[in-house]
Amino acid sequence: MSRAQQPSRRTVLTAAAAVAAATAGAVAPAAAAAQRPSAATGESARAQARPIDYRAWTTYRQWRQGTAEGVRAVSGARPGVVIGIPAGRTDYTDPHTGTTATWEYAVWTSPVHLLTVPATEVVTSWNAHTPEGTWLQAELRGTYSDGTATPWYVMGRWAAGDQDIRRTSVDGQADSRSAVSTDTFAIDDASTGLRLVSYRLRLTLYRRPGTELTPTVRRFGAMGSDIPDRFTVPASAPGLTHELTVPRYSQEIHKGQYPQYDNGGEAWCSPTSSQMIIEYWGGRLTPGQLAWVDPSYADPQVDNAARFTYDYQYEGCGNWPFNAAYAATFDGIQGVVTRLASLTEVETLVAAGIPVITSQSFLAAELTGAGYGTSGHLMTVIGFTAQGDVIANDPAAPDDAAVRRVYRRREFENIWLRTKRYNAAGKVVSGSGGVCYLYFPARPGPRRRDALAAVGVC
Repeated sequence: MSRAQQPSRRTVLTAAAAVAAATAGAVAPAAAAAQRPSAATGESARAQARPIDYRAWTTYRQWRQGTAEGVRAVSGARPGVVIGIPAGRTDYTDPHTGTTATWEYAVWTSPVHLLTVPATEVVTSWNAHTPEGTWLQAELRGTYSDGTATPWYVMGRWAAGDQDIRRTSVDGQADSRSAVSTDTFAIDDASTGLRLVSYRLRLTLYRRPGTELTPTVRRFGAMGSDIPDRFTVPASAPGLTHELTVPRYSQEIHKGQYPQYDNGGEAWCSPTSSQMIIEYWGGRLTPGQLAWVDPSYADPQVDNAARFTYDYQYEGCGNWPFNAAYAATFDGIQGVVTRLASLTEVETLVAAGIPVITSQSFLAAELTGAGYGTSGHLMTVIGFTAQGDVIANDPAAPDDAAVRRVYRRREFENIWLRTKRYNAAGKVVSGSGGVCYLYFPARPGPRRRDALAAVGVC
């Protein structure tokens, strides 16, 4: 389970409509450049059946299209953006350590992206290399359907390690019409018809003054969506019989380990699921990287994943973009956060060899065979039976051997894709609406590229 004692992000965001919190700005805000359409504008003008729009900047040409203040684009097998000549210096006081330090910084701002579907929610994600002495801040600024703009919202302050800053989301960001809860931007009241119609993303890259260090950001994108509120979703017809061979790890065997990271393994469903897929794609940790873990602990790589996905503000390991960013710290792996529209789309990915990490919440009676209920849990879909039922690596298992489960297709699809549900007290609360993590090779072959494109990921 993942922080079962806490309300879901969607619940928090709905409650935020009654609170006009002060917006937390950038550490070193850059002057906003004049907006101009992105290269995807032509694509955005076309009608899209899926209520989901994922857009990312990944190529040298795309990085060059952004507005640069002290950054430069780099080419090669995995193009990206790095610090060139810093734009300036700034002080940052880490709210979780109280330490103030001076950093050089540089800023990259994306062109305007016109959403193919005006959105009620947006989640950003990024893939970056941040050597010791560097970190980054990711931000989002959007335009509402009435033509007004949001503030610049901080979507995360992140480093792969924890020696320079504590990676963190930023609470208290709102403008009376939208808010950010942990990693999710949302319109306060979607019933008013207000939507986000476009956005820009901004990266601020930091390094220790006087050094040549730099973060390298290789992917930066966002998923916007307008998922209708619903208790049930349309059923999809089975179309695939296939199972991927994915490592199996239990979060439960880590119960009580390193309680400073969200009270230990019982809440580590997200990093445990991430670690399964990282290793499926060949990601491995060295003995030196795992030396900090008690040698008596089994599967120490799960403890490592928990430590390095931990969000010090959220006080949990379930920050969606932090998990995707952690996966992408392994050579040859990319990670994104998006939504899928049905199990048919999961079948498309699994058929191409890509497992899918899904986020869902449910009562014990709603998922036959689970044996538990949860207000938020991550598991990995690795295949489908001949009857179309879901084969999942569910980390909420007593040991590694028990991780593989088969869940009824109709039950699984509904608990994952719905946006409303009743909790144990009979109160209406929220569901994830099909949120998932997709981890895949840095250089996918044609079949995998086609599968990813079919679900809107490029």
